[in-house]
Formats: sequence, C-alpha cells, structure tokens
Amino acid sequence: MKTDNKTESKLTVPLIPLRDIIIFPYMVVPLFVGREKSIKALEQAMNTDKSVLLAAQKKAKTEEPLPADIYEIGTLGTILQLLRLPDGTVKVLVEGKKRARITEFVSEDACFMVAVEEVEEKLDEAVETEALVRSVVKSFEIYVKYNKRIPPEMIVSVTSIEDPGRLADTIASHLTVKIDDKQALLGMSSPTKRLERLYSIMESEIEILEVEQKIRQRVKKQMEKTQKEYYLSEQMKAIQKELGEKDEFKSEVQEFEEKLKTKKMSKEATKKARQELKKLKLMSPMSAEATVSRNYIDWLVSLPWGFTTEDKKDISEAERVLEEDHYGLKNVKERIVEYLAVRSLVEEMKGPILCLVGPPGVGKTSLAKSIARAMGRNFVRLSLGGVKDEAEIRGHRRTYIGSMPGKIIQSLKKAGSSNPVLLLDEVDKMSHDFRGDPASALLEVLDPEQNHTFSDHYLDSDYDLSKIMFITTANSVQGIPYPLLDRMELIRIPGYTELEKLHIVEKFLFLKQLKLHGLTDENLRLSKGTILTVIRRYTKEAGVRSLERQIAAICRKAAKEIIEKGKDHEVNITARVLARFLGVPPYSYGVIEKSDEVGVVTGLAWTEAGGELLNIEVALVPGKGKLIITGKLGDVMQESAQAAMTYIRSRATELGLEKDFYQKLDIHIHVPEGAIPKDGPSAGITMATAIASALLRIPVRKDVAMTGEITLRGKVLPIGGLKEKLLAAHRAGILTVLIPKENEKDLKEIPTLILNKVKPIPVDHMDAVLTRALSVKGPEEIFKGGKSTLDEKTAPMPEAVSAGEAVRH
Repeated sequence: MKTDNKTESKLTVPLIPLRDIIIFPYMVVPLFVGREKSIKALEQAMNTDKSVLLAAQKKAKTEEPLPADIYEIGTLGTILQLLRLPDGTVKVLVEGKKRARITEFVSEDACFMVAVEEVEEKLDEAVETEALVRSVVKSFEIYVKYNKRIPPEMIVSVTSIEDPGRLADTIASHLTVKIDDKQALLGMSSPTKRLERLYSIMESEIEILEVEQKIRQRVKKQMEKTQKEYYLSEQMKAIQKELGEKDEFKSEVQEFEEKLKTKKMSKEATKKARQELKKLKLMSPMSAEATVSRNYIDWLVSLPWGFTTEDKKDISEAERVLEEDHYGLKNVKERIVEYLAVRSLVEEMKGPILCLVGPPGVGKTSLAKSIARAMGRNFVRLSLGGVKDEAEIRGHRRTYIGSMPGKIIQSLKKAGSSNPVLLLDEVDKMSHDFRGDPASALLEVLDPEQNHTFSDHYLDSDYDLSKIMFITTANSVQGIPYPLLDRMELIRIPGYTELEKLHIVEKFLFLKQLKLHGLTDENLRLSKGTILTVIRRYTKEAGVRSLERQIAAICRKAAKEIIEKGKDHEVNITARVLARFLGVPPYSYGVIEKSDEVGVVTGLAWTEAGGELLNIEVALVPGKGKLIITGKLGDVMQESAQAAMTYIRSRATELGLEKDFYQKLDIHIHVPEGAIPKDGPSAGITMATAIASALLRIPVRKDVAMTGEITLRGKVLPIGGLKEKLLAAHRAGILTVLIPKENEKDLKEIPTLILNKVKPIPVDHMDAVLTRALSVKGPEEIFKGGKSTLDEKTAPMPEAVSAGEAVRH
C-alpha cells in the first residue's frame, strides 16, 4: 500500500498577506508590517516555532483581505529577526523555505491561521532540464548587462547554484516583472516548467531593454554635438519618433504662412517675413535661433498693417462728447472739430500732432481719451516720464538677447489699428544718458514728413505712422528740446478760474465721487457756497486734482455718517460745518497785507502748478555797499536784482538820493520760502520797487501786485504766463496788477470774471511803476530831485484796463 506524503506534511501556521511582493524559497527579505492582523500573526509565530506562511494578495489596495483575496500558493518561511518600531509597525527579517498550498483557513479572528501542505517539486528529464539551465543562465547574463539595477556579482552567485529549482527561484526574485508573472512562477512545482517560463520572460524583457538602449545610444550620439539641454530635447524627440507622435512645429509654421497671406503688409515687410520663415523651417525647433525667428515673425504678423478704424465725421456729435467729458478748454475742442471738418472733405489726411501744455490737474490726459471717443478711434497711452534710453522709442536690434520693438510699435499692437489716438504723456520729463537721447528719436516719430516711413530697429522695415493722431502732454515747454517742440502744434491749457472750478465740481467731480462712494444726491448735498469754500480755503492749485481729493474726503465722511445713522439719513454740508469734515482750512483767501509797508512788494510768478504770489523784501543796514541776495534765486533772477539796483543808482538824483548813498549801506534783497528754487526775469520791476521803497522810506500799496522785466534804462519788458499770474492775484484778493505794456494784447485771453475783479494796468517804464505802486499822491513826492519820464510824455498816466475793453471768451 502506498503512503500519502501530502497528508503527512500538513501544518497549521499563521498567515501574513503580502502586498506588491512575492517571496520565493531561499530568499531572505526584510518586511515592514503595519496591519493589526499581520502583527498578531507574527506574535503567534514567535510564540511557536517561528514558522509563518507568506502569501501575496491578489489586489494590493485591499486593506482588509478575505480568504478569497489571497493566492492559494505561498512560501513557508521562518522569522530570523523581529524589531518593533516607535510608530507601532514591526520590522521583520524572514527567510523563505518551501512552497506551500493553503488547504484550509482554520481561524480568521485575531489573525489568519491556515492549514497548509508543502508542495513537492517534480523532477523531469535531466537532459532537457540541463539545457534549460544553460539557456536561463546565459539569458540572465545578458539581462544583467542591460539592467544596471542588478549587480554583476549576481552572475557568479547564480552560476554556482546546481539545483534547477533553486536556480529558477533565485533568478525570478531578481527580475523586475509584474507580480502576476512572479506568482505564476511560484505556483509551478516543476523546475523544468519554471525554467522554461523564466526563459520566456527574460527574452521578452531583454528585447525591451535593447530598444531602450538604442534610444539612449541614438540620443547620446546627438548629445556629443550640443549641450545637455539639447540632449534632453532630442531624447524627447527620439521617444516621439518611436511612438509616432505628430510634430507640432509644422502646424506653427503653417499658421504663420496663413497669417502672412491675410495681412496687408508692405512689400519690404512681407519679403523679410518670408525669408525668416524659410530659415525657420530649416532650424531645429528647440534651438535659440528658432526662438528669435519665431518671435520676429510673430511680431510682424501681430501688427495692424493697413487696418484702420473709421472716423466719426459728425461734428455736432463730436462736440457733444467733448462737452460731456470736459468743461471749458475751448481752444483744444475747436482744433479737434476743425480736424474732423477737414476729414469730411479730404479722404487722405495726415494726423495732427498736438502738444497740450498746462499745469497738473487741468485734464490734459483725460482730454486725450475724450478726443479718441469723439473721433471713434482706439486710444493708447505711452508714458515718457523718466525714459532715458533711445531703444525705448526705436526698439532693440535683434542681435541682443530678449530684444523687442520700441514702445511706439508695442502701442500699435496694443491699439489694434494703424490710426489710434496715441498719447505721449509727460514729454517734458524725458532725460538722456550714454544710451542715447529719446527726444531725438521722437523727432522722426512726430515729423509728418518722415513718420510715414518710421523704421524700428527690431522690425528693420518701414512702418507708416502718418495716420496716427499724436497728442503729447507737458507741464512746461522748458523741458522740451526746440527741434521737437517745432514739430508740434502747441495748445496751452491754463488754470481754471473759481467759476470754472465750481462748474466742474457741480457737473463732473461731485457726481463722479457720489457714484464711486455708493451715494446719491439725496444722501449728500453740497451748496455752491460750500464748494467755493473748499476751492478757496482747502485747495491752492491751477487744476482740480486736489479739489477732487477734498470732495472724495467729504463723501467718505458722509458715507460713514449715513451707515451709522441709517441709509435714509441726509447729510447737508454747509460752509459752517465744513471744518468738521475736512479739518482746519490750510489756506487763507483774499488775505493781503494789513497795511502798506516799506520795502515789501507783492510780485507774481509762474510755476508748473500755475500762478503764485511772490513777496519780495528789502532791508537796509549800515555797510560798505554790498548787495546781498538770498532766497535760493537762480542766475537770471540774481542778474535782475543787479539790474534793478543799477537803475536805482542811475536815478539817484531824480529820486532825491545822495550820489554815493550805496557806499554807506548794505542792501539785502530776500525772497521768502527760501527752500524753493526761483528763477526768471519777471521779478525785475518788483525788486526795483522794493529797493526804491526802502531807500525813500515810502510804503508800498498793499493791494498792488506787479510783474515785468526791467532794463538798465528802466524800461519794462514783456513776460509770459500772464493768465496764470492774474488768476493767482484774483485768488489772493489783489485789486490792481501792473503788467508790461507789450502784454496788453494778451488780456484778450483773460476771462471777463477775472477782469471785473482784478484791474491790470499796462506800464512801459519803471517811473510809472513807482508812481502806481508807492503810497503817494503824485510823482512829485517820489521824484524830488528832478523830472520823471512821465513828465516828458504828452500822454496821461496809464489807467486800468476795464473788462469792457478786453476781448473776452
């Protein structure tokens, strides 16, 4: 009778389900065990003979496997070492002994306890097995050659194994193949079949590794010619070639070709684009040269070659839009309407080049936007403040890394048309250094005879700028080079009068701030008196920028009060309660000197922010004839002081002074606010009057201000900025202003409201200035030692110019 070996070899041992690993006999493997059942199985094994069954799960993601989730064939192993880690897991070192089959799950409570039977190996024909052993060892040697993860010393270990079954298990444990393939090898009891299956798997893996090596070798050869980045890109290219993916570079080139067909580019630009595109096709897509060519073609096809928007030729509609956005500014509005009228008669016309000059806050920048809206053109703004590099205008040549077109071409791309309204803001704030002069580069841009062939360094082909309407803004013409100024049509925008500011607040600023702060005219009310108080006592400017900030501050305070007291609450702000909203008034209005003073004269000055009062003081001290000038005055103003002193000395006899009076006195001329630089010739008659007042001990009338340049013979020469100076006198409550006779023609531009309050008196000689400014009854009180020039004239003393005599707005 035959004995059953399987029945005799049955054992009951703990089971540890494995994830993503197959343990073969003769393998020594460290495992990290974290599941509770598996830890209990280890504890159970340690309490007996340290035997444990190591079987793999069918799905690695299963956290709590059932008997059906575990492979039937596993490896019976022995625990060599066990270590408990601080995080609760267990590190265990196990050694596989024999194959075993699960016959029954005895217990599943604390841990899996299974009844197993050892799987005996079936010996096959020795010759076939020997042939397979040689083939498998040879294939393994080739596999190790391609797979760098397996150390070469492993070949020596494998060749020393004589047992076919152990050889198969040892090699199988080192292969990087799927878990299912390894489990199939574990389930084969016949060493011959295992070796045959193992040989098949290795041959398949070797074939894949050979393809990978071919790709690496191909890329390596190309890498020798270029740098590491090129190697990486070519490796991607080689992989794409193996996979047969489509090259996107061709589609990009086709897109450029289609755009070139539709764009109405110049012949020169089209030729350059086609030449560059032809070169691009021959380049490697990942090369630096290809990127430069691609960017160049992209810029060419992105520009609005020949595309223009249609102008609105309805003059009445344009006037309505301009009036809707801005109050006053008559000269600019007339110029725009004239241009539209001519455009209605002439199809092809070069765009005008306007330069709006005025103090800050008078609406130069916002006016340009309104002009674009009135004409139906696109608007783009380019700030030139602080620009000091010529390349900002003309662009960089393509030889430089990161080169781009200039700001003009970039603005055209942004506008999307060839005839936008292009605002060149702060054209007087440009500077220059070793990189070039941007003002000189603008000469071509703003010249109607040249800008139809404007050449940008980057594009390297002509672009027509003649259809663009250029508008430049500046606070002062002093910062603009004369050749550039000569190319522009100058339109001065003076400061606003009180009445104009009142209209602007009522019609524009107040409604704008109400909307921005979520208020309505029912929540917040401002009377005209309140607005005038804000204008007079909380702002001191030619424009309305600070005024708008004060209105915004009132709206914020009112919004807070409305939220606290309810949305139906009404805030009515009068001049009496204004201080509660805006604080103590920083400026006084209509405050002039309380009394006539000796040696103190009120002059008028022009600044970029508008007109200002300029008080000049003169003091006499014993000395040796020094002329002391203080107040941070420029060279021109100091020379004016010397000219004024020379005039007084030349008239010493007529004024009743000793001929050598200046040798016994030091005369100190001071202009207050010494930290602020001052310059210009227009304070000449003011300083001469102050010196004469101090020497003659005759007070100067407190309600008189003056402006004018003086000559050595006492003549009064014309000055600039008359309107701004008269506005400053009006704000300060000055009643009379002495102006040069030659500036009488400029009174046509002064509003009637100002002429009704301030009386300008034209004078042509210093004698007339002294007679009007000093507090005397007649010239004889001043010119005690002789005749004045007034006595030599047949004409009477100049009278004040009335409002009715001036041509008004």
